[in-house]
Amino acid sequence: MSTSTREQGSGSAGDAAAALPPLTKGPHSKRLGRVALIATFGGLLFGYDTAVINGALSPMVRELGLTTLTEGVVTSSLLFGAALGAITGGRLSDAWGRRKSIILMSVLFFIGAMVCVVAPTFGVMVVGRVILGLAVGAASTVVPVFLAELAPFEIRGSLAGRNEFMIVFGQLLAFIINAFIGNVWGEGNGVWRIMLSIEALPAIALFIGMMRMPESPRWLVSKGRDDEALQVLSTLRTKERAKAELGEVESMTSEEASRKSLPIAEILRNKWFVRIILVGIGLGVAQQLTGINAVVYYGQTVLKEAGFSANAALIANVAPGIVAVLGAIIALRIMDHFSRRRTFLLGFSLVAVCHLLIGLGSVVLPAGNPARPWVLLVLIVAFVGSMQTFLNVATWVTLSEIFPLKMRGFGIGVSVFCLWIANAFVGLYFPTVIAGLGITNTFFAFGVINLVSLFFVWRAVPETQGRTLEKLEEDVSTGAIYVQNVTRG
Repeated sequence: MSTSTREQGSGSAGDAAAALPPLTKGPHSKRLGRVALIATFGGLLFGYDTAVINGALSPMVRELGLTTLTEGVVTSSLLFGAALGAITGGRLSDAWGRRKSIILMSVLFFIGAMVCVVAPTFGVMVVGRVILGLAVGAASTVVPVFLAELAPFEIRGSLAGRNEFMIVFGQLLAFIINAFIGNVWGEGNGVWRIMLSIEALPAIALFIGMMRMPESPRWLVSKGRDDEALQVLSTLRTKERAKAELGEVESMTSEEASRKSLPIAEILRNKWFVRIILVGIGLGVAQQLTGINAVVYYGQTVLKEAGFSANAALIANVAPGIVAVLGAIIALRIMDHFSRRRTFLLGFSLVAVCHLLIGLGSVVLPAGNPARPWVLLVLIVAFVGSMQTFLNVATWVTLSEIFPLKMRGFGIGVSVFCLWIANAFVGLYFPTVIAGLGITNTFFAFGVINLVSLFFVWRAVPETQGRTLEKLEEDVSTGAIYVQNVTRG
């Protein structure tokens, strides 16, 4: 998510509203909508690539002769690649431009998909997954920045939030396509290759579409290309609004250029900066240790353990996908109106309860009980809904808010890197864990971990809702934000 542009939206929204001509609808607003739609195909690919493995894995295991460990390696190789892509994607887009970076991502999505589709062995499959991971990681940083930098400040949150929606929509699409292909062609040799090949279509659409899309006007101004920036803004705003907004961008860019980032050594010598970095890392890791991606990547495996047949598990998988989309829509609507801390506390409480109930349900309803798969499916759906509504969007929004400007790039970079690494280790070891512990003990363990996360949020995570980024920066730099944390609950 964009950090510098978010500052523009929250820190000076009142001043901007007074200075800029009002936002109006017309051909320019429709053009902005088309640009956003094309760009969010990056989010769609992000979601599809991370979720398609869910249905493709079972037949792939048989054809490629995977063990529980190599099964985890195939899944997690994309995630380790994403950690690298998240770090390099932002730097590349700063140097090369948002538009060109997204075009490169579309190429990587296509190449990675094709390598996976034709992979004859485990090793080649891992290479293809790593390439896809580089694209996924870059998409997680570049696409939200591109959207936020194109959007008027009045609708920046909803426009940038479309990417989060497209991610979960891409996951739902993967579940539906997997269910259709699996039930039509069964789990015979090569069916997983068909599932993986589908992702090439949105990659091609993203490549063709972005060839016709404009560059970010904010990036153009940062490179001294103000005339080009005005031309872009004039296609997305009224002429009066475009000229006025260009002046705002030029002023903000000049101000930011005068504020140099702190050296890493100086950041680490300040106890309050170190503390807020640890909070960011903790939030990112806690989000992944909810186990949400264990369900996204291995949902069919979990549902088969619950008692569904292979084909029924593919169909049942669609239910969590639908709830995830609905949860993302609700989260976008409530995010600007609810306390961040209370959202986290409620989210981790619900997630922990769901995990404990899944473990308890698998004990009370032993294998063979006809009610077992349906009860566990309902609880899994409740878990996914709780996670997507209260924790997913809230985590990304909070990570974009809590770091002072002069250390924001370093802080969010470290936090997102740790988030992806935690995601990768969940993907790597979940097959081994569930094979060794079974569904009961695995979800009991997730429940305990999320109770620990709940305690961490209660003790360490500050409130950020309702404050400008300038005020947050002041409070974080002095440690005052933690004192206020106690009074805010």
